[in-house]
Amino acid sequence: QVQLVESGGGLVQAGGSLRLSCAASGRTFRDYAMGWFLQAPGKERESVAGISRLGTSTYYADSVKGRFTISRDYAKNTVYLQMNSLKPEDTAVYYCAASVRGGGLALSSYDYWGQGTQVTVSS
Repeated sequence: QVQLVESGGGLVQAGGSLRLSCAASGRTFRDYAMGWFLQAPGKERESVAGISRLGTSTYYADSVKGRFTISRDYAKNTVYLQMNSLKPEDTAVYYCAASVRGGGLALSSYDYWGQGTQVTVSS
Protein backbone atom coordinates (compact mmCIF):
# COMPACT_ATOMS: atom_id res chain seq x y z
CA GLN A 1 0.00 0.00 0.00
CA VAL A 2 1.13 3.59 -0.59
CA GLN A 3 0.23 6.80 1.17
CA LEU A 4 -0.04 10.03 -0.81
CA VAL A 5 0.08 13.59 0.52
CA GLU A 6 -0.49 16.55 -1.80
CA SER A 7 0.73 20.09 -1.22
CA GLY A 8 1.25 23.31 -3.11
CA GLY A 9 -2.30 24.41 -3.76
CA GLY A 10 -3.48 27.94 -3.17
CA LEU A 11 -4.95 31.09 -4.65
CA VAL A 12 -3.43 32.50 -7.81
CA GLN A 13 -4.46 35.05 -10.41
CA ALA A 14 -5.31 34.02 -13.94
CA GLY A 15 -2.15 33.65 -15.99
CA GLY A 16 -0.12 32.68 -12.96
CA SER A 17 1.61 29.43 -12.02
CA LEU A 18 1.57 26.87 -9.24
CA ARG A 19 3.49 23.67 -8.65
CA LEU A 20 1.72 20.86 -6.88
CA SER A 21 3.67 18.15 -5.09
CA CYS A 22 2.62 14.69 -4.03
CA ALA A 23 4.84 12.81 -1.60
CA ALA A 24 4.49 9.04 -1.64
CA SER A 25 5.39 6.68 1.18
CA GLY A 26 4.95 3.01 1.85
CA ARG A 27 5.92 0.82 -1.05
CA THR A 28 8.60 1.35 -3.66
CA PHE A 29 7.84 4.48 -5.65
CA ARG A 30 8.88 2.84 -8.90
CA ASP A 31 6.13 0.25 -8.48
CA TYR A 32 3.51 2.85 -9.34
CA ALA A 33 2.39 4.88 -12.27
CA MET A 34 1.19 8.24 -10.97
CA GLY A 35 -1.52 10.65 -11.96
CA TRP A 36 -3.17 13.95 -11.17
CA PHE A 37 -6.91 14.49 -11.24
CA LEU A 38 -9.21 17.38 -10.45
CA GLN A 39 -12.70 17.76 -9.15
CA ALA A 40 -14.58 21.02 -9.43
CA PRO A 41 -17.60 21.75 -7.23
CA GLY A 42 -20.64 19.81 -8.37
CA LYS A 43 -18.73 17.96 -11.06
CA GLU A 44 -17.21 14.53 -11.45
CA ARG A 45 -13.52 13.88 -10.92
CA GLU A 46 -11.58 14.07 -14.15
CA SER A 47 -8.09 13.33 -15.33
CA VAL A 48 -5.37 15.94 -15.70
CA ALA A 49 -2.09 14.11 -16.30
CA GLY A 50 -0.35 10.79 -15.85
CA ILE A 51 3.21 9.51 -15.82
CA SER A 52 4.47 5.96 -16.20
CA ARG A 53 6.40 3.97 -13.59
CA LEU A 54 9.76 4.84 -15.08
CA GLY A 55 8.80 8.33 -16.17
CA THR A 56 9.27 7.55 -19.83
CA SER A 57 5.68 8.26 -20.84
CA THR A 58 3.41 11.15 -19.92
CA TYR A 59 -0.25 11.76 -20.69
CA TYR A 60 -2.32 14.94 -20.58
CA ALA A 61 -5.94 15.90 -20.82
CA ASP A 62 -6.59 18.11 -23.84
CA SER A 63 -7.59 20.99 -21.57
CA VAL A 64 -4.13 21.23 -20.03
CA LYS A 65 -1.79 20.28 -22.88
CA GLY A 66 0.91 22.88 -23.32
CA ARG A 67 0.17 24.44 -19.92
CA PHE A 68 0.74 21.68 -17.35
CA THR A 69 3.72 19.36 -16.93
CA ILE A 70 3.86 16.20 -14.82
CA SER A 71 7.18 14.90 -13.54
CA ARG A 72 8.52 12.62 -10.83
CA ASP A 73 11.60 12.57 -8.61
CA TYR A 74 12.62 9.08 -7.50
CA ALA A 75 15.09 10.35 -4.92
CA LYS A 76 12.30 12.27 -3.19
CA ASN A 77 9.46 9.82 -3.92
CA THR A 78 7.49 12.77 -5.20
CA VAL A 79 5.42 13.53 -8.26
CA TYR A 80 4.88 17.10 -9.38
CA LEU A 81 2.37 19.00 -11.47
CA GLN A 82 3.69 22.28 -12.82
CA MET A 83 0.73 24.42 -13.81
CA ASN A 84 1.32 27.49 -15.96
CA SER A 85 -1.04 29.97 -17.64
CA LEU A 86 -3.72 29.11 -15.14
CA LYS A 87 -7.34 29.88 -15.95
CA PRO A 88 -10.36 30.36 -13.67
CA GLU A 89 -11.77 27.11 -15.04
CA ASP A 90 -8.77 25.27 -13.57
CA THR A 91 -10.21 25.97 -10.12
CA ALA A 92 -10.75 22.63 -8.37
CA VAL A 93 -9.47 20.25 -5.77
CA TYR A 94 -6.48 18.43 -7.24
CA TYR A 95 -5.82 14.82 -6.29
CA CYS A 96 -2.74 12.70 -6.67
CA ALA A 97 -3.19 8.99 -7.36
CA ALA A 98 -1.06 5.86 -7.73
CA SER A 99 -1.66 2.87 -9.97
CA VAL A 100 -0.16 -0.61 -9.94
CA ARG A 101 -1.85 -1.35 -13.26
CA GLY A 102 -0.19 1.11 -15.59
CA GLY A 103 -1.97 4.40 -14.90
CA GLY A 104 -2.64 6.64 -17.83
CA LEU A 105 -5.66 8.95 -17.73
CA ALA A 106 -8.40 6.55 -16.68
CA LEU A 107 -9.63 7.06 -13.12
CA SER A 108 -10.50 3.40 -12.85
CA SER A 109 -6.82 2.48 -13.30
CA TYR A 110 -5.81 4.09 -10.03
CA ASP A 111 -5.72 2.27 -6.73
CA TYR A 112 -4.63 4.83 -4.13
CA TRP A 113 -5.62 8.45 -3.68
CA GLY A 114 -4.45 11.43 -1.68
CA GLN A 115 -6.74 13.81 0.20
CA GLY A 116 -6.46 16.59 -2.35
CA THR A 117 -5.26 20.18 -2.43
CA GLN A 118 -7.38 23.19 -3.37
CA VAL A 119 -6.39 25.34 -6.34
CA THR A 120 -8.30 28.57 -6.88
CA VAL A 121 -7.66 30.78 -9.89
CA SER A 122 -9.11 34.26 -9.74
CA SER A 123 -10.01 36.27 -12.82
